[in-house]
Amino acid sequence: MHVLLGILTAIVSILYALDRLGINLGGLNPFHWYRRRAFAKKYGSDPIYSIEDPIHVAALLVIGAAKLDGDVTAEQKQMAQDQFESEFSIDTREATQLFGSAAHLLAAPQLIGTQLEKLADRHKDAFSPDQATSLMQMMVKVVSANGSVSADQQEFIDSIRAAYIKVPKGEGTWA
Repeated sequence: MHVLLGILTAIVSILYALDRLGINLGGLNPFHWYRRRAFAKKYGSDPIYSIEDPIHVAALLVIGAAKLDGDVTAEQKQMAQDQFESEFSIDTREATQLFGSAAHLLAAPQLIGTQLEKLADRHKDAFSPDQATSLMQMMVKVVSANGSVSADQQEFIDSIRAAYIKVPKGEGTWA
């Protein structure tokens, strides 16, 4: 028993001496390592993938469809805000904030296509058939607000329609 106490005392003394020398041994703790890894994984990723609310996901898909061809025009912005107000039953200030946050999250034009595909795949089970139909109508109205729909935009809308409309889940509309 006295040998075991001597070994434990030596180990503790070595660890204490290393700590006093400034050598951090916190990385050896598996629980600390797991927490650090989970934190880095959650906060080091693209913030667009942490969105869970279907209203915010729908806003991202609508604004993303409009931004596939470049910048959003003034007509598309106004139409998007009007659609957000009427479909989501929110006031003008909230619709403006929703548009601004969606546009900010989709700021990198070179990544919009892949971001939208991943976002749509991740959340296709979160929409009821009524919500999916409403989403399709909003996307078509906003994209066609300035008169023309590009081939990329139409292809994206068709892919969302194919993924979302056939999914039966929940009932009701947004409100």
